[in-house]
Amino acid sequence: MTDDSLRSVRIERTAPGRFAATNPRGGRVVFGSGDDADFTPVELLLAALGGCTAIDVDIATARHAEPVEFTVSVSGDKISDELGAHLADLEVRFQVSFPEGTGGDNARKVLPRAVRASHDKLCTVSRTIEIGTPVTSTVNGQD
Repeated sequence: MTDDSLRSVRIERTAPGRFAATNPRGGRVVFGSGDDADFTPVELLLAALGGCTAIDVDIATARHAEPVEFTVSVSGDKISDELGAHLADLEVRFQVSFPEGTGGDNARKVLPRAVRASHDKLCTVSRTIEIGTPVTSTVNGQD
């Protein structure tokens, strides 16, 4: 991996069942086991999936017009089967509208293509989920 391709976060336990993830730029997200209002790891995954695609779509459409409404809802069913615990039936739903006029018309025209391009090629999160990337876990630096 090169410095340009490596993505990382550091996660620290802050209290029983509570954690904080910090990125290399100093951004911080707190999360927990679901016994309070903080996000759970599964909810963060759903947010990452929707957020990644939302950013791609926003970049493509906002060139033409600022949206009047831009909401992304992401859902999936948490199941446990012979493969273990995982999410099934992931769905990313866009509710986007643009103002009347040429810019809005152009943004509406680009919208479906931008969603498709994000899903098929651009969004690292959805591409990683769909491709299925192996995960390696180590303990104290050893395999």
